[in-house]
Amino acid sequence: MLKLIQLFAFYIFITLIPFGTAWAETATSWSEADTSRLRIISQVQAVGNAPQITLGLHFKLDDHWKIYWRAPGDAGFPPSIDSTGSTNVANTAIQWPLPNRFSILGFETLGYTTEAVLPVTVTLKNPGEALQLKAVVSYLACAEVCIPHDASFDLTIPAGEAAPSTEAHLINQFQVQVPTSGPAMGLALKDVQFKADGPKADTGTLMVTATSDTPFVQPDIFIEGSEMLAFSAPTTSTSVDGALALMEIRVEGLSFLKTPFTETPLTLTLSDRPRSAEFKGAQAKAATPDMLALADELPRDRTNQAPSLLMMLGLALLGGLILNLMPCVLPVLSIKLLGVISHGGGDTRTVRLNFLACSAGIISSFLALATILIILKSAGVAIGWGIQFQHPWFLVAMAMIVTLFACNLWGFFEVHLPDSVAEIGAQETHVHGLGGHFMTGVFATLLATPCSAPFLGTAVGFAFTRGTSEILMIFAALGVGLATPYLLVSAYPRFATMMPKPGKWMIYLRRFLGFTLAATGAWLVTILAVQVSDVAAMIIGAIMITIAIMLFIHKRLHHRYGRMDWIAVSILAVLAFGVPDTVANTPQNETYTAKLHGIWQNFDERKIDRLVGEGRVVFVDVTAKWCITCQVNKAVVLSQGEVYIRLNGPDVIAMQADWTKPSEVISRYLASFGRYGIPFNAVYGPRAPDGIALPELLSQAVVLDALNKAAKE
Repeated sequence: MLKLIQLFAFYIFITLIPFGTAWAETATSWSEADTSRLRIISQVQAVGNAPQITLGLHFKLDDHWKIYWRAPGDAGFPPSIDSTGSTNVANTAIQWPLPNRFSILGFETLGYTTEAVLPVTVTLKNPGEALQLKAVVSYLACAEVCIPHDASFDLTIPAGEAAPSTEAHLINQFQVQVPTSGPAMGLALKDVQFKADGPKADTGTLMVTATSDTPFVQPDIFIEGSEMLAFSAPTTSTSVDGALALMEIRVEGLSFLKTPFTETPLTLTLSDRPRSAEFKGAQAKAATPDMLALADELPRDRTNQAPSLLMMLGLALLGGLILNLMPCVLPVLSIKLLGVISHGGGDTRTVRLNFLACSAGIISSFLALATILIILKSAGVAIGWGIQFQHPWFLVAMAMIVTLFACNLWGFFEVHLPDSVAEIGAQETHVHGLGGHFMTGVFATLLATPCSAPFLGTAVGFAFTRGTSEILMIFAALGVGLATPYLLVSAYPRFATMMPKPGKWMIYLRRFLGFTLAATGAWLVTILAVQVSDVAAMIIGAIMITIAIMLFIHKRLHHRYGRMDWIAVSILAVLAFGVPDTVANTPQNETYTAKLHGIWQNFDERKIDRLVGEGRVVFVDVTAKWCITCQVNKAVVLSQGEVYIRLNGPDVIAMQADWTKPSEVISRYLASFGRYGIPFNAVYGPRAPDGIALPELLSQAVVLDALNKAAKE
């Protein structure tokens, strides 16, 4: 039986990896040069009905060679595209992912190395008709020397449904690196001031202060202004908590300006990799004494990486601990409770080993989950907290495991491990050995992931915007937080051994707790109804009930048929895993298909700006059927009191984004706020056009305050 449970656990982790779909390739051949290669790729196989489609200029460069950003710096020129002679092309516009900075002998340039994709938005003259692109791309590749190149391409995108191409993920990897609005990334400009070196001097210092919701790690800023001006790399200072950054940039070429520098419009691109934000139309004010004093007070070139990481590790530890109290973890409490009670009058050494094994299962599961997410992130796949609940095979595996656990608690079967293993954890009532306790920890982790607790979203969002080591450390801290109750019992095993000895009363308790697990299984099946279809959910539910009945009969007949019953259970389990692929809803073109009703409108990010411009307030709710915390927010806050009245009011538009199934649109929207899990809510309005992100757990006061801040005065 243990091998069967381990097999299910293996299925669980495997189903975290989304299964790709084979698509026809849509790309030109490579234009080869001595040190670089270029081709044009398409994000879609056909133009669809949208007025625009996205292509990509896909560059591959030899070592030490680079191409340039739209504002190249002290030398170079950026790539450009000429679509003269194309059919059904109104215009083309290159999008510019965040560049790298190159500082050589005092010269500053900005650009890309190794491999880069510059997304190109193509506006169609006649949406729905085929596109024939004839393009000439000009670019400059530089190392010790610079070589200009011109490459000609012909690409036809036929009419038809705009299904993603094989290159869609590659383009998306670079699209998400295009700087967005500041609040979406938790970044904001506080002040832009300028101090000339003298009344008629050619040089001066531009001083920019910026704030961040997450402590700055490596802040940088790219300045665009008059072509006559040259901007140095910034000298950066940050506050002790990392929330404020001051960047001082040397400016040259003032004597070439016809108007004062303070009247020159600037475009500022603020970077704290991988986050970035673009601010257009900024104008510098004359430097104030307060700004000059701030420049003297702040320590120079301080990044605060260590303090910010330590703070996030602390939040992850606290978030994991609070996760024990969230609704989706409550079914696991039945196993925890039995784990404590079953040790009444037992040996302290056995208690310590068993609870340490359970803690190891939790922490190992978090590290395994982190490893899988790192692999997916490096492959350009959208990642997030709880995304495994978007995959039917995972739900089937979890429903199967919950059913078997419930049957075990009801006494329909017992788990018997080999003697060499069972002796390690003798005196158990229902799960022998350390292996069962380890699997209990795995089970607790997997059921915890659809919930989001206070501080957890902040810590996970921080991890997903950083590198491999940060993700592993944050998830390890989450695991330690969730495992803290087990670790406390292992540190003080007398708490368990002082419990009353197991007796007849425990049989009734086990039966009751078995029903709580059965309720969890029913909940998982309802999610399958949304993910796959009602028919598939009914079939899988019937299979689970049949397995329970067979195990009950197996127990009553005292193993009369030997292993045949377990062979039948295994066959039914295999059939259950095949149901999602054979009984599914008809695919639809929308990125999410849940039917919204009542106050909710379908989420459409493109409509938000228009509604805000009309003076409306927009409340966005990103939710999923598997997200218990989301349902609690709706039941306790959104459907009650003054909040419900306001959401139904004429000046408030309530939009709901359903993430029950994977959606690249919703994943990117969450990422724009630095979030990778749900629940997530944001409020937009005339006084908050970029949105106010709300905490994971809502309250009447929090929602009403955001609605009031966003509304017109």
